[in-house]
Amino acid sequence: MSMAWLIQAAYFAAAVLFIWGLKAMSSPKTARTGVAWAGVGMILATVVTFFHEGLHNYALMIIAMAIGGGVAYVTAKRVAMTEMPQMVAIYNGMGGGSAGAIAANELLADTAHTPLVMTLAVAGAVIGTVAFTGSVIAFAKLQGLIQKSPRSPALQMFNVALAVATVIAAIAVGMQAGGATMIALFFLAAAIIGITVTLPIGGADMPVVISLLNALTGLAVGFEGFVLNNPAMMIAGTVVGAAGTLLTQLMAKAMNRSLANVLFAGFGSDEGAEAPDSGDRLMKEVDSTDAGIMLAYAKSVIIVPGYGMAVAQAQHKIWELTELLNQRGVDVRFAIHPVAGRMPGHMNVLLAEAGVPYDKIVDLEDINSDFPTTDVAVVIGANDVVNPAARTNKDSPIYGMPILDVDKAHQAIVIKRGRGAGFAGIENELFFAENTSMLYGDGQKVAAALVAAVKEL
Repeated sequence: MSMAWLIQAAYFAAAVLFIWGLKAMSSPKTARTGVAWAGVGMILATVVTFFHEGLHNYALMIIAMAIGGGVAYVTAKRVAMTEMPQMVAIYNGMGGGSAGAIAANELLADTAHTPLVMTLAVAGAVIGTVAFTGSVIAFAKLQGLIQKSPRSPALQMFNVALAVATVIAAIAVGMQAGGATMIALFFLAAAIIGITVTLPIGGADMPVVISLLNALTGLAVGFEGFVLNNPAMMIAGTVVGAAGTLLTQLMAKAMNRSLANVLFAGFGSDEGAEAPDSGDRLMKEVDSTDAGIMLAYAKSVIIVPGYGMAVAQAQHKIWELTELLNQRGVDVRFAIHPVAGRMPGHMNVLLAEAGVPYDKIVDLEDINSDFPTTDVAVVIGANDVVNPAARTNKDSPIYGMPILDVDKAHQAIVIKRGRGAGFAGIENELFFAENTSMLYGDGQKVAAALVAAVKEL
């Protein structure tokens, strides 16, 4: 049995583990197992690479892996669950950057490639570099290092001109014209595109952007797998690219917006806008004591978390409140909107970290029909995803977006820091409804006050 046959068999096994792991990740109950199996596949693919003929610099490879693995281990152990979107963004960027680096090595080498291989190398270089710099900007925006999202027609025109220049440079590089200078200019143009396209996008659109960048990284890795004739990279990149693309489409659909609208329309803002003038309409306020009584004597409660819960790090107190209500015989569940938070599944991750059982966390399409028979719906940190204007106001920028039907519950309690609007910058009709009461304050402090109120009953 030849070494080449064993290497290919190992790559096939790694590919099976990748696919198996990704399938397991589709369910919260098996996601942890899926991550473990995919990790085993990655270890197998990495180890077997050392047995390829013609490799050298083993010491540098091992040192690089040790440094990268050490940094990843330390940061992953220390990062708070509320900062998970930032970590996902930057790690995804590292994947795109790696694909771009592989492409650069192949383009600078004297090795003769077929036109197809050169095309895939150039395509992987563009996509990987864009994913790298775009992910760095996404990380910076989520981390609060970049506060504003500059938008102007001039910037869009610049992006169009830069894209044309990048295509021209890509053709030149593919035809092996211009040498190292052209290759450098080509990578520089692609890097700037990733920055200038991602920079204007508001933080509220980051779930879609992170998903898209993930898909781009997968695609770049798949292309470079063909260039290196590495089956594990081909399959892993293709699977990640396909999954990321489908997730991006689903999330854009959940916002009733096209991907082009998310990327180029400049819709929304990084922070909640000030609420427009509401005329003579008033929001009814409630204190934590009365809200605690409403919850304690309810039969059914649905809690709707949003990014505000993540910012306040209130998930643990919310789960403590849930346990108290369960002890009183109250049925409590959590309703999750597809784009709640700053990355796909952000709210699920936070709630799971707080100890909320998987069967208590329900998706929009499975729980919406239950709101009309629910005694109390509690909204903490969510805004536009519960705005009835999406159903009733055809002039609203969120019209047609699927929302959680909180307004149909018998009573609704909205926990907010202030009177600001959501990232769409429009009034939330839920706040003025007859059955809605506003409970103002920091999410964690309000949740603690509700816990204390329920304990006193």
